[in-house]
Amino acid sequence: MSDILWQPSPERIHATRMDQFRRFINDRHTLQLADYPALHQWSVDQRPDFWQAIVDFFEVQFRTPPSAALVEGAQMPSAQWFPGATLNFAEHLLRRRDDHPAVVAISEDGQREQLTYAELAHHVAGLQRSLRAAGVGMGDRVAACMPNTWQTLVGMLATTSLGAIWSCSSPDFGTQGVIDRFGQIEPKVLITCAGYRYAGKNIDQSTKLNEILGRLPSLEQLIIVPYARPEARIGDYQTPANVALWDDFYSVGGEPEFVAVPFDHPLYVLYSSGTTGVPKCIIHGTGGVLLTHLKEHGLHADLSRDDCLFYYTTCGWMMWNWLVSVLAIGATAVLYDGSPFHPGPERLLDLIDQENISVFGTSPKFLATLEKSGLTPRVSHDLGSLKSIISTGSPLSPYSYDYVYRDIKQQLCLSSMSGGTDIVSCFVIGNPVLPVRRGEMQCKSLGMAIEVWDDQGRPLIGEKGELVCTRHFPAMPIGLWNDPRQEKLRASYFSQFPGVWAQGDYAEQRPNGSLLIHGRSDAVLNPGGVRIGTAEIYRQVEKVPQVIESLAIGQRWLDDVRVVLFVRLNDGVELDKSLEQQIRQVIRANTTPRHVPAKILAVTDIPRTISGKIVELAVRNVVHGELVKNTDALANPEALEQFRNRQELTT
Repeated sequence: MSDILWQPSPERIHATRMDQFRRFINDRHTLQLADYPALHQWSVDQRPDFWQAIVDFFEVQFRTPPSAALVEGAQMPSAQWFPGATLNFAEHLLRRRDDHPAVVAISEDGQREQLTYAELAHHVAGLQRSLRAAGVGMGDRVAACMPNTWQTLVGMLATTSLGAIWSCSSPDFGTQGVIDRFGQIEPKVLITCAGYRYAGKNIDQSTKLNEILGRLPSLEQLIIVPYARPEARIGDYQTPANVALWDDFYSVGGEPEFVAVPFDHPLYVLYSSGTTGVPKCIIHGTGGVLLTHLKEHGLHADLSRDDCLFYYTTCGWMMWNWLVSVLAIGATAVLYDGSPFHPGPERLLDLIDQENISVFGTSPKFLATLEKSGLTPRVSHDLGSLKSIISTGSPLSPYSYDYVYRDIKQQLCLSSMSGGTDIVSCFVIGNPVLPVRRGEMQCKSLGMAIEVWDDQGRPLIGEKGELVCTRHFPAMPIGLWNDPRQEKLRASYFSQFPGVWAQGDYAEQRPNGSLLIHGRSDAVLNPGGVRIGTAEIYRQVEKVPQVIESLAIGQRWLDDVRVVLFVRLNDGVELDKSLEQQIRQVIRANTTPRHVPAKILAVTDIPRTISGKIVELAVRNVVHGELVKNTDALANPEALEQFRNRQELTT
């Protein structure tokens, strides 16, 4: 029991929507499911009944009823979910039409804008009329290169209300990064900011935008949101497409109309990280996203109409799509644009009290930075509204669990989640009715048949292996762009175990039902034939106070692989023999001798994707003198140069 950091009381469990749902299922099907493990098993065994229950519990409105909940073939992927059903995604996000806040948009300079549900619907109606007049209809693509503002949300809702497809990137993507994405899907409309802010600086996008516009021949309409460049004018942009400023493009008012589309109609195109080549364009379906996000927000995050959800994300990461779906619950979404540490590390913590945030979403790196900054939020902030912290992007260190419960708040549910852009949702997720154990992810998500397999496809408990999903789920992508026979889709997710989804995570299921993610499968280290997840090493290195962060790779060496560890150190700290020995000792004492790096080298920066994930594969390629195919997918590609031609790696 010593590893349990938080345990919900019986009263708190009874009040959760998760427990209400369990009782709803028991009543409907005359069952006696006593707890979450029983509910999860039923949700996997009886998937048609489970997903129909999600439809009914959250009052999803089909315009045309389905002929069944699920029709599937013998092997994945072959599912038809709710065949014959039609619905509209935006309609479900705009069901609430009162004066309750729908969205609060805050920028790092302190500007705060709020739209009620009624006001949001009026903006969507106006933009919808103008998009329709510009020729946007079912299946057309509307792309956006936007900061995390309310205009981005209005753009998505107006687009999807028409049955068109929304695809977004962040303004911090480079020119080639944007072209690699939008060039594949050929958008009819582009919504973009003229400039954006980050860490106290205003960044003019004009030159980059004109380069991009010259390579998007499909474009018919460009909509410019001045944002951090208020002097922007339509004459600044060189394109044969029509150009308009946001405020001139539409007038606010009226009620939106909603085009009914099939359940599996394309809703979003999202993109893989693209660090090993041109990004995959992943197509997500309307009904699958809606039902999955209702389940995750309403049950796993325990959000209701009076709650407020915040997640720190850019619009180029799937967590933005996840965040804004909370409108389907009727709750308030808080959007933040800019650096999470500007002007100081307490910036986002201040929002919790200012906006009465009930669920606060962040990354492991953010929590680690707070701790290293010496912040004690339980002393400096009230945090009375906060009931959950959720974290994703990479595994959360056990020491960050300690920090949250010691220095932030004891009575909250800390949920480390794991899923991905591939499913725009989670496989492993938080749960308000289960205990939080140090360093562990609480549970498998409802309706997801998750297992951990060895290389022969045998299920493992208490051992590391591949995270797989053995049965269909609605959030599975409906396809990849320009992949009519689904050859790329099958190669991406079903080639390792035919008929079974392999997520590409190196994972471990504990006997108590919780899970650990030990890193990406393709970054697993293999010294002497022993598989080691990089997260296993990072968890130990984070104990060393002189180290800010680290990155480990396997270097090919003398017909084997040796572990090389790169460390980023605090200012003024030198990597001497004593510190090297300290790092090695911590790793050896808490893992195995196989985990101990053969080489430890200092760097001043570690390369990351724009969504903040460290890129072991790109570093491994550089170390081996191989080409890094797509540096535009990186937030800081210049950091790679520190790993090239290191003399220390030749001996």
